[in-house]
Amino acid sequence: MIEVYSWPTPNGHKVHIMLEECGLAYHAHPVNIGAGDQFKPEFLAISPNNKIPAITDPDGPEGKPISLFESGAILLYLAGKTGKLLPESVTARYEVLQWLMFQMGGVGPMLGQTHHFRIYAPEKIDYAVNRYTNEAKRLYGVMDKRLAKSKYIGGSGYSIADIAIFPWLRSWKNQGIEWADYPHLKGWFDEIAARPAVQRGVEVLAELRKPLVDGKAREALFGAQQYQRR
Repeated sequence: MIEVYSWPTPNGHKVHIMLEECGLAYHAHPVNIGAGDQFKPEFLAISPNNKIPAITDPDGPEGKPISLFESGAILLYLAGKTGKLLPESVTARYEVLQWLMFQMGGVGPMLGQTHHFRIYAPEKIDYAVNRYTNEAKRLYGVMDKRLAKSKYIGGSGYSIADIAIFPWLRSWKNQGIEWADYPHLKGWFDEIAARPAVQRGVEVLAELRKPLVDGKAREALFGAQQYQRR
């Protein structure tokens, strides 16, 4: 049984979806990032960057327990453990991996900043809103162009690249996106959203998430507590 320490955010949902797609038994432990659970010593012991998700697997490599943080690393680990959703061909594998890195280095960080400055920032700074909204549109354009000639993000087969990107696009409205501008990406999005494992994955812990309205939650996510040395 894999233990998953997570919250219903795009990065959390990546791992939830992967576990569902792979048919692995797991138990999801909520880490309420609005309440500051990510700073608790027991969570920091497996996720020193105080970010969700993290996992522990008692049946890791060579039968020994392993713990992992960083959603991309977890996707790669689960793909290796199960032999699923990552091609065996070296060329095809690197094609998938480059798009996984595209998500980790671009889609996640940039869309996260887009959410912050459009929705959560205490003051609306036009420069920041415009900068990140435009970057979101640029990234959507990159993916739309890719999907004009490829069935899936990483190539001909559904893979961890699709799983990594999909949850971040579920908040397209908050990112200032109009789907009509990205028809190939929209077709891909609808296909992924219809997968039963994806539908199960995005429901994991979803009932626990509440709108971010109180000062304590904002402090835990965006305040000085984030920057304390631990």
